[in-house]
Amino acid sequence: MKKIISTKNAPAAIGPYSQATEAGGLIFISGQLPINPATGELAPADIKLQTEASLKNIEAILQSEGLTLENVLKTTVLMADLGQFAQMNEVYGKFFPKNPPARAAYGVAALPKAALVEIEAVAAR
Repeated sequence: MKKIISTKNAPAAIGPYSQATEAGGLIFISGQLPINPATGELAPADIKLQTEASLKNIEAILQSEGLTLENVLKTTVLMADLGQFAQMNEVYGKFFPKNPPARAAYGVAALPKAALVEIEAVAAR
């Protein structure tokens, strides 16, 4: 049975999807844009700031379920410019300092709201 996960501590969905869903002990977190949940504003156009904001949104969704980033099994990083991969990776590594999850990273033509990065995650209880 599917459970819908929603928290006010992460940005509301901007389309017909849930912040996250859970089934069988797995949590599927939708791609998180670098949006401040309190203001609805996109983080400044800096890859480091936007990576941090996206990961904080993932963290907030996990925390709403009593979980942490250590529960993350896999992430997918979508970037508008793979030339900024090293800067994104620097910030990403601070959130996953040990036993990091599996990850894929892709360069894309564009992201919603002209974001520089969007990150989705799969976690386990």
